Amino acid sequence: RWKLAEMARQIEALQDNIERIAFQFSSGVPDSALGSQCALLKVQASKTFEYCAREAVQVFGGSGIVKEGRGKLVERLYREVRGVAIPGGSEEILLDLAIRTA
Repeated sequence: RWKLAEMARQIEALQDNIERIAFQFSSGVPDSALGSQCALLKVQASKTFEYCAREAVQVFGGSGIVKEGRGKLVERLYREVRGVAIPGGSEEILLDLAIRTA
């Protein structure tokens, strides 16, 4: 239960950040002012996805690493987590961007 609660907490915190930045954007805050916040949001989203995929494999046990049955989706997400994170920029580059523009 603790693993599921921690995953839910991280996802809820991420959702709150997304809504806050979306509200600022829709309120007319200039893109240049949102750059560092968006970079930090991307890093947090990548880390949350990676954490949740890793913990889901732990929850599913052995079936979380096979490509069939109940763990099929978990295995795919765990395998793809790093590939999804890279196209937007590596975490180090985004953190550097955020600190330079803050």
